[in-house]
Amino acid sequence: MAYTTIDKPTLHFNTKLWTGNSTTDRAFTGIGHQPDMLWVKGRNEGTDHEINDAVRGSTNYIRPNITNGEGTEAESVKSFDTDGYTLGNANYWNWTAKTFVGWSWKAGTTTGLSGGTITPSAYSINTTSCFGIYKWTGTNANATISHGLGVAPKLVIIKRLTDGAGWMVQHDGLTSASYILKMNETAAQSSDAGNFNGTAPDANVFHVGTSNNTNQNTVAHVAYCFADVKGYQKLGTYEGNGNANGSFIYTGFKPAFVMIKNADAIEAWNIWDNRRSASGGNNEVGYCLLPNSAVVEQAHTASTGKQIDIYSNGFKMRGSGTEHNGNNNTHIYLAIAEEPLVASNGIPCTAR
Repeated sequence: MAYTTIDKPTLHFNTKLWTGNSTTDRAFTGIGHQPDMLWVKGRNEGTDHEINDAVRGSTNYIRPNITNGEGTEAESVKSFDTDGYTLGNANYWNWTAKTFVGWSWKAGTTTGLSGGTITPSAYSINTTSCFGIYKWTGTNANATISHGLGVAPKLVIIKRLTDGAGWMVQHDGLTSASYILKMNETAAQSSDAGNFNGTAPDANVFHVGTSNNTNQNTVAHVAYCFADVKGYQKLGTYEGNGNANGSFIYTGFKPAFVMIKNADAIEAWNIWDNRRSASGGNNEVGYCLLPNSAVVEQAHTASTGKQIDIYSNGFKMRGSGTEHNGNNNTHIYLAIAEEPLVASNGIPCTAR
């Protein structure tokens, strides 16, 4: 029996690296899907992270590391294409000799959603990969929003599309549904039931409360929801041990993308991926970016104490850094597959 029905994860998620050349209308193909969300960061330049999505319109961006509202740049993402995306002449993502990473997700279903006390004005969902994007106008009242994924999301990220609101994060691994993190901050988890009404998502809806961060009256908001998919996507927690022989986290697939936050400490968010790996073909992932910061990517070696290994069935902490391996601290994560551990052909994947 196949471990997963998603034999080819790049049909739903992929990572692309490029070096800028300042050309106009630069098209990237071979991504494996038509993106509905694209998250871009300069690797060797201290630029903000940016997220564009099809629900808000490809030229509209928001920046995960700051509280600024939505901006528009007609020459940023010119289009989401059938097998990739086209960037305009905005040097921000295509400066000559600057290096970039783009993480892209497919959603795609934009009709048929019903239920909840707030109806999204626009949305795009993928019931196979259990990922959804939702835009709505706030009411300042406790409310539910239908997500259409068929299973309960374990991660909900909400950004108000006007200035001054943080990136509010609800994760299944926090102390309770009343606890939140902010993706634009290093703060540890805190109790704040007003953002998600202190209620976990279920198989039909996610919740918003009376907070202006997630449901300000007459103001637009966007949410990104992620749920577990066996062999493709996993959200969970692990306890750090603070030493170089750190925790092993079983995912059931070879990860392509791992995002981690120490929920118990004032520490940065970390993102690793399978493209920005160490040389030599070993299991070490060599470079990390911080969603809460515009800093350049960090080389994570033994001297920094913040390195991880990627295996065929999960990932392992190989450093003592508190960001990802704080002793007796709970860390939350989102992991997405490069390959399933066992696909429909019955052949297991390898670590490298």
